[in-house]
Amino acid sequence: MVVARESAVARGILTTRSARIAGVSSDGSSLIRDQARLIEQLSAAITDGFDSIADVIDVCVSRPAIDSTIGELWHAERVRVAVVAGPDPGHAFPAIALCLAFIAAGDTAVLFTGARWIEGATKAGIDTRLLKGLTPRPEDDDMDAGQRIHSRAAFIATELLPDLVEVDADLVVSDILTAGGGLAAERLGVPWVELSPHPLYAPSRGLPPIGSGLAPGTGIRGRLRDTLMRAATGRSIAQGKAQRSAARVGIGLPAEDPGPVARLIATIPALEVPRPDWPAEAFVVGPLLWEPTDAVLTPPPGAGPVVMVAPSTAFTGAEGMLECTLEGLEGSGTRLVASMLDTPPAELPDWASAGLGRQDHLLRHADVVVCGSGHGLLAKALMHGVPVVAVPGGGDQWELANRAQRQGSAVLVRPPSSKSIGDAVMKVLSDPAYAKAAAAASASGSNVEDPVAICRRVLS
Repeated sequence: MVVARESAVARGILTTRSARIAGVSSDGSSLIRDQARLIEQLSAAITDGFDSIADVIDVCVSRPAIDSTIGELWHAERVRVAVVAGPDPGHAFPAIALCLAFIAAGDTAVLFTGARWIEGATKAGIDTRLLKGLTPRPEDDDMDAGQRIHSRAAFIATELLPDLVEVDADLVVSDILTAGGGLAAERLGVPWVELSPHPLYAPSRGLPPIGSGLAPGTGIRGRLRDTLMRAATGRSIAQGKAQRSAARVGIGLPAEDPGPVARLIATIPALEVPRPDWPAEAFVVGPLLWEPTDAVLTPPPGAGPVVMVAPSTAFTGAEGMLECTLEGLEGSGTRLVASMLDTPPAELPDWASAGLGRQDHLLRHADVVVCGSGHGLLAKALMHGVPVVAVPGGGDQWELANRAQRQGSAVLVRPPSSKSIGDAVMKVLSDPAYAKAAAAASASGSNVEDPVAICRRVLS
């Protein structure tokens, strides 16, 4: 009876998969013609009881007597992926880029994100839907990072659940700050992958606390410093874990968090730091970059070096960056072009321009970038081999600015002023070592893994 039951289920699964593949295959007609033969072979191969359909398929494709087309039919199916990310550009843009990578590989991607990016992502060819539950509730405290991530995540998971059921995804990819996607996937029994659009920020026994901006300590004193700092932050980490457990229990999940099946670390190796406890499920996949516009900004005319300014899009970013840079570079002979999502200033000197334009285009002309050192623009500049003047705000910007400075491709400015920013720009322009280090950072980007291949691997 077990054999008959499993055989019947296998027939149903295989028939469904055959039909789905035929709809996208370049030779769908031949797959349909072979379908009856494949099901017949599959049924004949089942001689034992199995716990799952995956076991049935694994046994069948491993037997020499079975046509290898069965294995091709099983594994060639397009993957249906739901990608979940909040509206912050630093998190929504990598999610959009990942969706486009899935689509380019022949898979189906559905994006859940904030209303601001639905039109642009849809125009790019992505099935984009509103991520519900993003609006803060009266009880939400956005100044408490743990509460913001975990309690809000539980609410988002509940709101997302019906939409995720409708999508019928094989896999969910959830942004690290939009943990509701992972919780919803877990409630449905669907495997999920975490997307980190920055370096790995998990605590490590070999690093000082993330956010300190410090390099790993060396010698007895340095290691002792790191140990004491980790102990000081341990209470906050424990509090965050407790908040996550409470949020999980509140929506019917076990308190213990099993975590994702894989973590996509979307950065370049030059911004990572070695650690003795790198998670086996974490993979550096390179920056996931997307341009929200097709418009092209050109630098002002002239022959002077081009300074690209990109004010931070994060609410914790440093303010007044463009104004300070304009004042600090007055009379320097440079040409300034500012890439902005927000409305640019109404009045600019003739050696400056500003607006919304493709940053990849601007970076091909830039000699130096002034930015808040958020990961998106920092990684994009380094991928183009352009050195940086980093003006960090809050969040992880201090950590990233220090990493780029230690790597040699950036000058860190804090506190920012017209003079400090202007001096830093001229320092970078006058010393070719910064451009050389940026080129080395760019070269490190070739040593990364394919995020789509990783997601397919965890499903197989």
